[in-house]
Amino acid sequence: MSYQPIENYGIIGNMRTVALVGMNGSIDWYCYPHFDSPSIFGAILDDEKGGRFQISADGDDARHKQFYWPSTNVLVTRFLLKDGIVELEDFMPAGLPSDSPEYHHVYRRVRCVRGAVRISVACRPAFDYGRQTHQTQIGANGAIFKSGALTLALSTAVPLRDDGRGGVSGEFVLTEGQSQVFILGESDEGAAPSPPSEKDAEQLLRGTVKFWHDWLSACTYHGRWREYVHRSALALKLLTFEPTGAIIAAPTTSLPEVLGGVRNWDYRYTWMRDAAFTVYAFLRLGFRDEAAAFLGWIENYASKHARRNAPSPVMYTINGDNQLPEQTLDHWEGYRGSRPVRIGNAAALQFQEDIYGELMDALYLSNKYVSPTSYDLWVKVRGRLDWICETWQLPDAGIWEMRNRQEHFVFSKVMNWVALDRGIRLADKRALPGDRTKWLRERDRIYEEVMSKGWNEKRKSFTQFYGSDDLDASLLIMPLVFFMAPTDPRMLSTIDAILKSPRDGGLVTDSLVRRYPPQPRIDGLPGEEGTFNMCSFWLVEALTRASLADPEKLDQARLLFERVLGYANHLGLYAEQTGPQGEALGNFPQAFTHLALISAAFNLDRMLGSQV
Repeated sequence: MSYQPIENYGIIGNMRTVALVGMNGSIDWYCYPHFDSPSIFGAILDDEKGGRFQISADGDDARHKQFYWPSTNVLVTRFLLKDGIVELEDFMPAGLPSDSPEYHHVYRRVRCVRGAVRISVACRPAFDYGRQTHQTQIGANGAIFKSGALTLALSTAVPLRDDGRGGVSGEFVLTEGQSQVFILGESDEGAAPSPPSEKDAEQLLRGTVKFWHDWLSACTYHGRWREYVHRSALALKLLTFEPTGAIIAAPTTSLPEVLGGVRNWDYRYTWMRDAAFTVYAFLRLGFRDEAAAFLGWIENYASKHARRNAPSPVMYTINGDNQLPEQTLDHWEGYRGSRPVRIGNAAALQFQEDIYGELMDALYLSNKYVSPTSYDLWVKVRGRLDWICETWQLPDAGIWEMRNRQEHFVFSKVMNWVALDRGIRLADKRALPGDRTKWLRERDRIYEEVMSKGWNEKRKSFTQFYGSDDLDASLLIMPLVFFMAPTDPRMLSTIDAILKSPRDGGLVTDSLVRRYPPQPRIDGLPGEEGTFNMCSFWLVEALTRASLADPEKLDQARLLFERVLGYANHLGLYAEQTGPQGEALGNFPQAFTHLALISAAFNLDRMLGSQV
């Protein structure tokens, strides 16, 4: 085996956890029972020791295709060989009662579409990121793997044998119309339970398909890029943690931003910033329940850690804890040798003051489209707004989570302005009590300071932080959050500066946008990362809005959008970044990218519609 390209994966899930399935039929990443639980299969981070569960068709001439059952998260991997065609259907059941045992299983059905094909199966778990040993026992109905208090059962009618390395394997032949089912799930029995009948397996598949069709039917977007928007919505739904309403940034850890480098981070947590933006995306598409669930998570979980005169935590676990100690898994080599492999995230301890702007925007939208803000929540919000008035002048680590410095980042100042602006609007909308005079005064002070200190007259652009000459793609959000008019000359000039190629001082290469200049490394980390997909979609939206002043920018925005869509993988999914050869880099799939796609598609479609 060898490492699959990151873009070769699809995901399945049940709003508790996900599995990454490669085009070769191998599950190479699966944490159980939750997103941030230790991994069971982790071959994507160590091909030899990480563990995998592979079902594949034998043959040197095999070609692979992968697609989703339309409008669902049921994944189909097709193997095309000289002697026949086989399809592997992967899914986690959805729509069942949460206490149903089947809800927490991985279902894999392989069936022969044409001819006769030899199939291989290999399942070798590596519990607790490969740190724990386990016992393997083979029985009449499959195999069980026991490690400590956790026992997983692989149920199948296919005869299995011990591979001598803690796993099991088997081979069998399918002829046209035949199929076999494999089910992996937790078990408290001493042997694997009997696999379901073909009829029962088909019924479970159909029920899962119906769940996803019913969920997606609530989507209100019917524009030009419906297929991409629907896939993004389905991906974002998979990144929600249904029991609490949390929304994670990505389901993986340590997929590198630079191959062979150290830019490897754990994203299996809820960043207040990312999740708040996701609320905006869900509301844009008409998914109010998901937005309401996240606000419920804030009230019932995250708010436990709020302190009146202290910064709010930047990120949380799916259960609302804010202790995420960062560790390295030194026994794993990392994706294609990209060390270290990290679990936990030290950025949880940073001071990032922009998060209040994203959060207040989400609260404002929730009040407008979901349900009125309660008084008890408002009291907490009001206290935070007062605190912002006293602290917005402080430097912070910024949206890019600089580990080597704190600066007066312009993005952070803008989002402090957003926090106070939305607080004022919310108070006026609901006639809620608060010190409007102070909030208004400080909001205006922030605006004036950004215009004087954030603007670089030499560059004719807003720059990354006060006194910097470097551009920063996060500033494309200024018109998106209504900080300034999209047609303001300063905004138009900033967009023009960013649009230049890196060799001319800009950030754009073939429609793809860097976060900030690659050299010198302002973040203190070695290696040149890829372009940041979210920023590419932000550029599309900024150009779309700027077309009110220059209609030609609308055509430019559409072309850029189509180009960026061309960098999605075969399933319409994106990692955090795109590399120099168009490869996916960073954790996958990333919520930030997909929510930015949704916003860009929505606004570009609306603007194009007005031109008809």
